[in-house]
Amino acid sequence: MENIEKICNDIIEWLRNKAIEAGGEGLVFGLSGGIDSAVVAALSKKAFPNNSLGIIMPCHSNPLDEEHGLLVAESLGLTTKKVELSKVYDEFIESFDFKSVNKLAMANIKPRLRMTTLYYFAQNYNYLVIGSSNKSEFTIGYFTKHGDSGVDLLPLASFVKKDIWDMAKYLNIPKEIIEKPPTAGLWENQTDEDEMGFGYDILDNYIINKTGPKNLVERIKKMNNNSEHKRNFPPIYIPKNK
Repeated sequence: MENIEKICNDIIEWLRNKAIEAGGEGLVFGLSGGIDSAVVAALSKKAFPNNSLGIIMPCHSNPLDEEHGLLVAESLGLTTKKVELSKVYDEFIESFDFKSVNKLAMANIKPRLRMTTLYYFAQNYNYLVIGSSNKSEFTIGYFTKHGDSGVDLLPLASFVKKDIWDMAKYLNIPKEIIEKPPTAGLWENQTDEDEMGFGYDILDNYIINKTGPKNLVERIKKMNNNSEHKRNFPPIYIPKNK
């Protein structure tokens, strides 16, 4: 990644300016133990050294996720709070008179609970919520609508996954975070690349160069098209006689 120092400094200034423009006093974000959230945490901490807050939100999660989140926080000198959402999730599921057989319908409740949690802290402290979606995930809709996309600012959505790894190294994110397989943590042993059906190298290459294995390019195009609604506000009906 070229000019990485300038790009990171520009993002830091952008975060600071956007928060101030909105009358905000700081930034809050989920600290999942993954590389994207770690990069967001590092950039946010530089933008608001005293007013950056990482929220750790286990929800039937791998204990390693919390361990890695705390590792990131320690390396950055970041203030954190923990909100255990497993019981909330269980009670929410139990409130229905049937259990969905749709795995994603069940799993996507988790990021939506986390979104609600982040906005609780944001409103309490007059902070803005920062999302960690990158361009690779954003392009194919690999995020939960009104979940991890329910944020105020998306500082990484113009950068493919390879760029995020480069930023992580530049920002001195612990190597354990950089080297671990990316996962959304929606269920046990889940990884991004297994769920997507291709590697980030294939996806990034297509986004940048518009080339790749024909069958996978077609899959990427289809995922991009099918997820268009996730990247836009809902359509608004306009009466014809207006």
